Amino acid sequence: MAKHALWGGGMHPEDGNHAIYHHEVRTTLETLGLQLEFADNYQVLFEQPEADFVFPLLNRGGFVNSEMLIPVLCNMHRIPYLGAMPFLRGLGDDKSVSKLVCKNAGVPTAPWFCYRRGAPVLEENLPASADGRWVIKPNASSASWGISDAFDFQGVANAVADIHIQGHDAIVEPYLDGYDVQCAFITLNDVPTALPMLWYEREDTQKLWTYYEKRDLVQNTEKAALKRFDNPELAAKVQDYAKRVAQEFLPFDYGRIEFRVDLNTGDINFIEINLNCNLWSEKVMAKAAAYAGFSHADLLETLLAEAWRRNGLFAAP
Repeated sequence: MAKHALWGGGMHPEDGNHAIYHHEVRTTLETLGLQLEFADNYQVLFEQPEADFVFPLLNRGGFVNSEMLIPVLCNMHRIPYLGAMPFLRGLGDDKSVSKLVCKNAGVPTAPWFCYRRGAPVLEENLPASADGRWVIKPNASSASWGISDAFDFQGVANAVADIHIQGHDAIVEPYLDGYDVQCAFITLNDVPTALPMLWYEREDTQKLWTYYEKRDLVQNTEKAALKRFDNPELAAKVQDYAKRVAQEFLPFDYGRIEFRVDLNTGDINFIEINLNCNLWSEKVMAKAAAYAGFSHADLLETLLAEAWRRNGLFAAP
């Protein structure tokens, strides 16, 4: 199930390369010799479907908390599915609450505040920022949708109001200079197993990446290379923190945990966790798997095999 599961390939005018991603996953699954049916809407699960397993990629359904709908409907029909259960999906998608979980696990997390829609937007709740710059984004956004920055409370309040008008909660954080280190995990026999860590080596760490750039809907002139992160002083620390985070969200089958790392100061801060993250061969999960020797088909087959084992669809040898 994916928004562009029936798309014929190529860029989408609104979703850009997300359509290419869905088409690639479909064609890769077809090479595995599975008996497949494809759907691009939730209605196929409103009644009991003729299916014994669901592969859900229909995560951005156009309404708040849509990420939880497929697993909820699957639970209603008692159909197993790939990925985390609804409560854990919601926990991961709520950036503010996931930060609470990680902070409680002893993982360094910069200050933040979630201005919930309908609640007052007060300056006293604004988190501290050393350089007077804040980042504002929807609390459950993906691919940097709706992200902006501000340099005073009025600017923050205006950005929060814009997000609230669109029906979403807004999370506000101080801008952290540094690089995004990506920690991809799969679970094997219920154990979170780390794939090689990657990082975006960027020319300008002060620049915000937008949704349109990540979806290739506008030309991005900045060079940013996705490389293996093997910093001799910081890699082990980041990996340890990532394992602590992963342990809090089991069972989740696969996910990506992101940290902001300042190579100059050594500061490490948890940013977010993305369960059921992007599986396109050009993104972090598949790139990390490739460093571990997995082809795209190997990765999807491994994820399915673990989910089938966990759900009792076959006995592990």
